[in-house]
Amino acid sequence: MSYIGYEYKELTVPGRDVSLLLDGYESFGWQPDENHPAPGQGRTVTLYLKRDRKIINKMELTRLQRNFEACLQQIDRLRREPARTATAWALFVGLVGTAFMAGAVFAVAHTPPHYLLMTVLAVPAFGGWAAAPLLYPRLLLRRQERLRPALDAQYEQIWQLCEKGQSLL
Repeated sequence: MSYIGYEYKELTVPGRDVSLLLDGYESFGWQPDENHPAPGQGRTVTLYLKRDRKIINKMELTRLQRNFEACLQQIDRLRREPARTATAWALFVGLVGTAFMAGAVFAVAHTPPHYLLMTVLAVPAFGGWAAAPLLYPRLLLRRQERLRPALDAQYEQIWQLCEKGQSLL
C-alpha cells in the first residue's frame, strides 16, 4: 500500500446547505474525512474534508473551487437581502408612526392643548404602527420572488462549475 498525502479543509456551514456543499466539493476532489464523525443536524454543521495533494489538474480544480465558493457567497447574500430590505422598510414605517405620535404628544402637552392637532397626528401614528408588521411579510415575499431568477442563475453556475470539476477528475 502506497502513502497518500492529503490536504484538509474544515468548513462550518448552515445545516440546510450540507448536501449541496458535500456534492459540490466532491466535484473538486474533496471527500469527507472518515476520521471525523459524520455531520449532525443543527443550525450550523462543521464539515471535515480531505483531498489527495497530488491530484491531477489541481490548479484548474482550485480555480473552479474558488468560483464555486464565490457563487455560494452570492447565494448567501441573495438569501439574506429580502429580509434586510423588508425589515428596513417596516422599521421605517414604524418610526414614521412614532414621529407622528411624538407630535401628537407634544400637541396635547402644549399649553393650551391642541386636541384637534393631536387627533390629526395620532391617526397616522397608529396607522404606521399597525402597518409595519403587516408590511414586512408582503415585502419579504415580493423581494424573494424578484430575486428568484438571480438565485436560480447562481445555482445553475454552481452546477456548471461542478460539472467541469467532475470532468477534470
